[in-house]
Amino acid sequence: MQNAIDILKERGFLAQCTDEEALRKLMAEGPVTFYIGFDPTADSLHAGHFIALMAMSHLQKAGHRPICLVGGGTGTVGDPSGRTDMRKVMTDETIRHNCECFKKQIARFIDFTEDRAIMVDNGDWLRSLNYIELLRDVGAHFTVNRMLAAESYKQRWEKGLTFLEFNYMIMQAYDFLELNRRYGCRLQMGGDDQWSNIIAGVELCRRKSSKTVFGLTNKLLTKSDGTKMGKTAGGALWLDAEKTSPYDFYQYWRNIDDADVETCLSLLTYLPMDEVRRLSAAEGAEINRSKEILAYEATKIVHGAEAAAQARSTAQALFSGGAAEDVPKVVCAAGEKLVDVLTRGGVFASKGEARRLIQQGGVTLNDLRVSDEHYVLGDADFSNGEAFLKKGKKKHYKLVIG
Repeated sequence: MQNAIDILKERGFLAQCTDEEALRKLMAEGPVTFYIGFDPTADSLHAGHFIALMAMSHLQKAGHRPICLVGGGTGTVGDPSGRTDMRKVMTDETIRHNCECFKKQIARFIDFTEDRAIMVDNGDWLRSLNYIELLRDVGAHFTVNRMLAAESYKQRWEKGLTFLEFNYMIMQAYDFLELNRRYGCRLQMGGDDQWSNIIAGVELCRRKSSKTVFGLTNKLLTKSDGTKMGKTAGGALWLDAEKTSPYDFYQYWRNIDDADVETCLSLLTYLPMDEVRRLSAAEGAEINRSKEILAYEATKIVHGAEAAAQARSTAQALFSGGAAEDVPKVVCAAGEKLVDVLTRGGVFASKGEARRLIQQGGVTLNDLRVSDEHYVLGDADFSNGEAFLKKGKKKHYKLVIG
């Protein structure tokens, strides 16, 4: 069987590793227990988590055992990594709810039968810690100057870093130590923005228990121009069908740039790499067929084969000029301004953006171009309580009176 490290490298996941050759050797000797943490900052995982879940899934398929950790404890603090401001403090009830939502979504990617994987909540040990004991037992192994050198803290130094957030690295490092003690966990994985936190956990395990453990990061999901992927006009691209419909999820991947096709096929599908390279080499109109395969495969993984097939048929029906039931719906009423309806429904991020596209001729209502940015919906716009709107060339919506 191919070594899991080589699988991650070939598919483009691997960014950094504390000791790649030693970890490869360990994985060749037998199953390795590893973990990835997910802080419950919302009630759904998003596209940024998709890549981490796929990396975890590949390792499990290669014979290793995942620990899926939800941050019922670390979520009370909030990771400052990649943030320009402090995260909103959540109530315990919200954290518990979000953790439960995460557990259901993670189960779509990971097989938990017969102890093939473990689901844990770090609130089970972090919330019961005695603060003074933690300072003496764990805090003594962290130097302030080393922590401030971490990229996640350096970015916040000028604007202000709260003492609450300053504790986050210690809490994440303690997670690794606890998982190593409880389950023999030897590897922590995460996005490349987690490198400093992961290193802290590796060093804490070495100092406290003299255990050799490893850290590994995957590349972040970015476009070929370096910008983040997975952002839509309405915000994040969620893995929850109630927040981002399977159709919208499908369309996002169907409409990516040609230059990003190979990266997405490699990271977000289970297609063999020979097939990935063949599809990515397509040119002209053929690359659109590759994008359709990407969109279907990614949607199938997240939402299931039935939802993926429905999203594909909906997109094909709309592209050929027909109508379909799975188009995103926006509830509205006759007498409302179109700009207000489209902004409230998440079609546009702002009224200004909606007005600009209308002025540019990029919005059609029932196949007629809307030229008036102050257009008010009337009864004549609706047939059986429905109207069809197109944003640009590829985004379709159904306006429904409700």
